[in-house]
Amino acid sequence: MIEKIYFRRHLSSFQIIILSFAGVILFGALILMLPISSAAGIVTPFHSAIFTSTSAVCVTGLVVLDTGSYWSPLGQAVILLLIQIGGLGVVTAAVSFAMLAGRKISLMQRSTMQDAISAPRLGGIVRLTRFVLRGTLLIELIGALCMLPSFCGEYGASGIWKAVFHSVSAFCNAGFDILGTGAHKYPSLTEYMGNPSVNIAIMLLIIVGGIGFLTWDDICLHKHHFRRYRMQSKIVLFTSALLIAIPAAFFFFCDFGGIPVGKRIFASLFQSVTTRTAGFNTADLNAMTGASKAIMTLLMLIGGSPGSTAGGMKTTTFAVIILSAVSVIKRKEEICVCGRRIDNTIIRNALAIATIYFTLFFVGGVAISVLENLPLSDCLYETASAIGTVGLTLGITPKLGIASQIILILLMYLGRVGGLTLVYAAIASKNQGGAKLPLEKITVG
Repeated sequence: MIEKIYFRRHLSSFQIIILSFAGVILFGALILMLPISSAAGIVTPFHSAIFTSTSAVCVTGLVVLDTGSYWSPLGQAVILLLIQIGGLGVVTAAVSFAMLAGRKISLMQRSTMQDAISAPRLGGIVRLTRFVLRGTLLIELIGALCMLPSFCGEYGASGIWKAVFHSVSAFCNAGFDILGTGAHKYPSLTEYMGNPSVNIAIMLLIIVGGIGFLTWDDICLHKHHFRRYRMQSKIVLFTSALLIAIPAAFFFFCDFGGIPVGKRIFASLFQSVTTRTAGFNTADLNAMTGASKAIMTLLMLIGGSPGSTAGGMKTTTFAVIILSAVSVIKRKEEICVCGRRIDNTIIRNALAIATIYFTLFFVGGVAISVLENLPLSDCLYETASAIGTVGLTLGITPKLGIASQIILILLMYLGRVGGLTLVYAAIASKNQGGAKLPLEKITVG
């Protein structure tokens, strides 16, 4: 029935993606408004419910209500389901359910799946979807089992739910936690700064979820034969490694000076990894230096990799922009990497994506600063967290007014579906042909 509606209205795959995300967000908000979703048995205001639902589906982690103390077990389960759907992608999740029900996947659904997970070709998309679904469930199960002793040792039987919740939240790069209480709200994972099992499990879940499904496919198919990987996988792995190692070293020497070396290493690595759109924190972010906050803001904007559970403008976008700058400095006509040439269309797309993200990030930060009369640097940190679907906060999000919350909702939504997805959806019906205008050069730089 849904597919027939799509065909009748001639919706493109990009339009299907953005409408699917919007529909799930609205449905989730309506459920979270119900009294049974809150621990106190009260109706949750729509603006708070829609903010929470958007943050969950867009796997961000910014919240205006403490997840652990405000929501009932049912409310937390709804949030977890929204996180899982958002992490896999709404279209991927829907097609996965269809496959589990034994239904045939149509060409229209395959095409939409291709755009949803950034697959290079239509062939093998069903096999890739099965691979993603099985891999996701297996990795989340292993992550939960690794954290089970720590959580059960502290919380007893309820630690099982906490282990499962945080495993899914970490793999989907969501950053939601349910450790808050009425007396201690929004704690994230600060109590586990020196806990090896929780730190290592969460970091690995974030990294695996953030490198992308196509990179998984390469690793499983080619194992240690790195030369056989796709160029995209090589760029993803190399860029991700640099964006984890370099900031971690910076944080180690500039922050956390008053804690033991072991905890300091974990804290530095964790804060470097989590800025890749995960949103957990084991350290007091407000106590970090201004330079560290600036680096975290940039990392949040970059985000994870294409076709992953992470958001942001993506590691490949960042890498292409850097490689483009290097090629200009070297006076080379084309960008060549890993024995391959990058098409000029990819370069233009990367520049367009970066421009969209930086514009939304800056305009949103200025708007919130004006509305709330808060320091611009703090507001930019929050908007970077929203547009990058990260979830890290300096503590101002729960205190924001409705207008500022709406700005963050829009940024989270735009950050998850992607700037170019919205652009392509808007111009899908327009004719892109036509004669070329005369060429004229301008001076830049």
